[in-house]
Amino acid sequence: MRIGVIAELLRKPLYESLEEAAGMGVCGVQLHAASAACDLLSMSRSSLGKLKRFCLDRGLAISAVCGDLPGHGFRNAADNPARLEASKRVVDVTRNLGCGIITTHIGVIPSDREAEIYRVMLDALRDLGSYALANEAVIAIETGPEPATLLKMFLDDAGTDGLAVNMDPANIVMVLGECPVEAVEILSGHIVHTHAKDGVHYRKCDPVRVYDALAEGGFEKLQGETGELFAE
Repeated sequence: MRIGVIAELLRKPLYESLEEAAGMGVCGVQLHAASAACDLLSMSRSSLGKLKRFCLDRGLAISAVCGDLPGHGFRNAADNPARLEASKRVVDVTRNLGCGIITTHIGVIPSDREAEIYRVMLDALRDLGSYALANEAVIAIETGPEPATLLKMFLDDAGTDGLAVNMDPANIVMVLGECPVEAVEILSGHIVHTHAKDGVHYRKCDPVRVYDALAEGGFEKLQGETGELFAE
């Protein structure tokens, strides 16, 4: 297993973060597609080529690109055309960097397969997964909002090799209070990338409320109402 670091978490301008990562001796870096520190979507093709060469010259593989977009994932049908367009642009940029993995949160998957939101999300992710597969990439869904059995069912229903899993054990612990080892066993055939961080679960919480609060910048208010739910 090769170990890397999320460049943005080094809290320096992009190229300085890459130099520091190389000095740490890690094998690779994960980049953000669009953030204050790293906005790949605004880069020209030549600038992306320069970034790719910079990493290669320092022995750094680009392990994945974080494709998270503001909002509630793919739960809202009205928002999905624009979100799909933006996400496909992330796929294009990722491939220009010589990488084939895009990690992202997709929103909380409903437990009811007959729910309208389940169908909306399934349609959107099938579309995005098919686009990724056609471009030799995969969309790696972050674990955390739903049990591993539910995510596995969703992947099976989607039926495309363009969707995979980014295993984040801490998310599973913090939000669900469940065993990440069991989640690995359930999702093992789909895992292409992992995150590692510390996470502590304090009390049971509704994942929809948690991720809505995170999307809307109201997580501190939620914890004020419920008590501290978890800590990262």
